Amino acid sequence: MKNIKAIFLDLGDVIMEEATEVKDENGVTLSAELIPGAKEAVKQIKEMGYTLALVADTYVGTYNNVLKAHDLFAYFDAFAISDEVGCLKPDPRMFKKALDDLEITEADYNRVIMVGNNLERDIAGANRVGLITVWSNWNDNDGYKEKPEKELEFPDYEIGILTEIIALLPEIEESLDHEK
Repeated sequence: MKNIKAIFLDLGDVIMEEATEVKDENGVTLSAELIPGAKEAVKQIKEMGYTLALVADTYVGTYNNVLKAHDLFAYFDAFAISDEVGCLKPDPRMFKKALDDLEITEADYNRVIMVGNNLERDIAGANRVGLITVWSNWNDNDGYKEKPEKELEFPDYEIGILTEIIALLPEIEESLDHEK
């Protein structure tokens, strides 16, 4: 049985390479390339039996266009999208939308992983809710903070690209075994 209840992924610069986005006049991404290995990582995480949610500050059209173009939409069990939720990360409502949709109780928040590239939004927001945080730091973060400055910005783990989470999952599972 899995100790990890779900894995939440950000979209921009975790799955999708933001520098390759082609947007319409409203800022909705029409197409974009994926981070190297991201498609395979999402598929492998799902094949390993994990529940996946997309927790992203983006437009509805963006995540639909990108995930469907790369045949990744069906791998996700829940979506918490800022355009629909009405707020941006680090607002706890973003994370709680996905948690609620997956029927994860507060007692199990510490068994949910959030993978994101923004220390102030993804990591601090997920830490505030009590999730396990994984900072994806593959691209010098495109103008985002390059190192944590506040207590809530410190991630539990750090990876480069998303494929590195695969090797990290057994370690996280084992750490949760010891908490039982």
